[in-house]
Amino acid sequence: MRTTGRAAVLGSPITHSLSPFLHRAAYAAMGLTGWTYEARECDEAGLPAMLDAAGWAGLSLTMPLKRAVLPLLDTVSDLAVAVGGANTVVFRDGARHGDNTDVYGIRQALAEAGIPPPGSALVLGGGATAASALAALRELGTGSATLVVRDPARAGETAEVAERLGVALAVETFDKLDALLEVDLVVSTLPGGAADMFAGQVARVPALFDVVYAPWPTRLADAVEAEGGKVVGGFPMLLHQAVRQVELMTGCADVPVEAMRVAGEAEILRRAALR
Repeated sequence: MRTTGRAAVLGSPITHSLSPFLHRAAYAAMGLTGWTYEARECDEAGLPAMLDAAGWAGLSLTMPLKRAVLPLLDTVSDLAVAVGGANTVVFRDGARHGDNTDVYGIRQALAEAGIPPPGSALVLGGGATAASALAALRELGTGSATLVVRDPARAGETAEVAERLGVALAVETFDKLDALLEVDLVVSTLPGGAADMFAGQVARVPALFDVVYAPWPTRLADAVEAEGGKVVGGFPMLLHQAVRQVELMTGCADVPVEAMRVAGEAEILRRAALR
């Protein structure tokens, strides 16, 4: 275990990130007084210089950096290669190692909510989070999925991810949504508010994973829960991907999940009170 280290989350915009609250809570509970974690505004153009800066032990990456970082790394995990994005960089032995903990976060969030491995799944949206969702579904044994997007021409990268993962993927548009909802699980990777218009259609699915964590619950989540379906939001995913990041960066396997959960939920409530 590393007892000291400097870490940060990079992205643009970055002020909304909960990562500093989660990671710092872990350090405090673990007694890692020599560790620091901050949020740094960084776009794709600034990423090479940020990686070159001395002293990093680890970096968390959010949009738009997860794909842009891949050619700048010395090694990349098989999972990050398959998904086409790394949200974690660990600096070790003079090298930069990239990994993807979003997939782990999704799997843990579903398991924590008591949602069984789905035999069939529908994914709303076609970006980087959708790609991670496909990887999580593959690991859960779901061999096929349907991706619902506004413009199929823009889903090419995610379709390539599905091919690398060995997931049979059908790509459809939102005007076909009504005919696609006979599935075990709907995963919405759409940003906050973007899925509101589909709440009535999605309401009767047995399970929903909505990656939005604030404001929560979303209209989509409310609709599914009102009909008796199981619902999990984006915060558990964010929490568990951060837990795995702390493990990778510090080398410690006994990460205090509940301390991180309390810190993250407290910050979400604080922000909600300011709205």
